Amino acid sequence: MRDFSWNMFCATGDVDAYLLYKEISNGISDNLDQDVEEVSVNEDMISEHLS
Repeated sequence: MRDFSWNMFCATGDVDAYLLYKEISNGISDNLDQDVEEVSVNEDMISEHLS
């Protein structure tokens, strides 16, 4: 979907397509940040349990 919205923006210059692209991109970034944070918390919990 991200590539589609970018390609649509490039082909048409449609601002809504660009905004959709940015929204999807930011959502992906936010999800990755959240996943990394969850892994870090889980590693801390495991370390505390093993100590």
